[in-house]
Amino acid sequence: MKLIIVSVGHKMPDWVTAGFNEYAKRMPREARIELLEIRPEPRSTGKTVAQIMEAEAQRILAALPQSCLRIALDERGMQPTTRQLAVQMQDWMRAGRDVAFIIGGADGLHDAVKQAAQQLLALSALTLPHAFARLLLAEQLYRAHSLLHNHPYHRE
Repeated sequence: MKLIIVSVGHKMPDWVTAGFNEYAKRMPREARIELLEIRPEPRSTGKTVAQIMEAEAQRILAALPQSCLRIALDERGMQPTTRQLAVQMQDWMRAGRDVAFIIGGADGLHDAVKQAAQQLLALSALTLPHAFARLLLAEQLYRAHSLLHNHPYHRE
């Protein structure tokens, strides 16, 4: 199973890249994290926010593997605990499907992406910058996996 983080944005700050890479390399082969960066639509073209979000949505949907489970990150989505995320991860591993987590750009995700997703997931009720969401998601996926395997990283 692959855990694919599809994220609008590139040229992240070094601390985001370093943090993300640290958690991604800790994951075992059977649950590896892959990052798929989507080029953001330029903000200087005179396009409206709706047009920008639509252009990014087209790129996202075109980049998603066809058979993967699609989970869109949105602050209005389900807010699982780490333990609940771990149980869900266990179900994904049993099913053997790749899972794509979709993080929008500066303006969020277009409704077409949310409607194409099988699930909406919130990392927090707070609105998070997409760079921070990328890092936080990688950490939580590692934490959930460590919880499933009784690794001491997660403490309650």
